[in-house]
Amino acid sequence: MAHSAEFEALCQAARDHIREASIAEVRGRLSIGAPFVLVDVREDNEWQKGHISGAIHLGRGILERDVIEAIPAKNTEIVLYCGGGFRSALSAESLEKMGYTNVWSMAGGWRSWTAAGLPTTVP
Repeated sequence: MAHSAEFEALCQAARDHIREASIAEVRGRLSIGAPFVLVDVREDNEWQKGHISGAIHLGRGILERDVIEAIPAKNTEIVLYCGGGFRSALSAESLEKMGYTNVWSMAGGWRSWTAAGLPTTVP
């Protein structure tokens, strides 16, 4: 999907301040049962078409409103993903501003995950 230059600049500015994890790193952590919360920040209709096994859904539109109830401990390790790594970067920046201290955005997002043939769940 082509994005506007302004949106890409906004996302790049967020990436300059957040941490990113590769799909291989996230897959490795899932495979050993590492303790972290995987959060899908895509829209409801995207989640319904499929998501990474073990993820919870807090769409970008409600993330900041609902994250405190879903993940109250601000030192919890959180890995966020979206379709391509743009919305998750913005989301990671927002959570850090809210005081979360161990937040990652998964680079490449859902598209990279599925392109690599990694496990997914379809409701």
